[in-house]
Amino acid sequence: MDDIANDISSTIGRRVHAERIMRDWSLAELAERSGVSKAMLSTIERGKTSPTAALLVRIAAAFGMTLSTLIARAELQGGGLLREADQPVWRDPDTGYIRRHLSPASDMPLELIRVQLPAGARVSFPAASYAFIKQQIWLISGRLDFTEGAVVHRLEPGDCLALGAPSDCTFHALEPGADYLVALVRG
Repeated sequence: MDDIANDISSTIGRRVHAERIMRDWSLAELAERSGVSKAMLSTIERGKTSPTAALLVRIAAAFGMTLSTLIARAELQGGGLLREADQPVWRDPDTGYIRRHLSPASDMPLELIRVQLPAGARVSFPAASYAFIKQQIWLISGRLDFTEGAVVHRLEPGDCLALGAPSDCTFHALEPGADYLVALVRG
């Protein structure tokens, strides 16, 4: 693991540990609530692995938050301006999904996230990960099939999709890949 990935894994691990301790949960309790093994949670908390998006979504949902909120709490230090060089970037080791958190830490319920998904890659999220948010997806470039429950939306550059009620969702990048913005509102 390179130094940047190691730093991000450590930061995320410390945040998962802090969220668990704030709730006075044991590792076993978080494992039961998230469906992630105690051994994997321990490895994540110690920063010894770069967790996948799928694992982080399950952990975040156990805490009653979104993946974005969990990563933002791990990475952002506060302030009204978040310079590009300071925007947290996270890469899913399984899919190559690259996620850049654009929004400065604030009390505002809006978050902006830029995602680059390689051609052929699929990222799925359970309905529970959408329970606390409203979300829109704006395709910047490339092609994206977004499956929302049983409905498949084929997005072309410039298209913007407002998500409906929480349902299982899958992002699938077609050739040449997809670069998109996710705007979400918490609460």
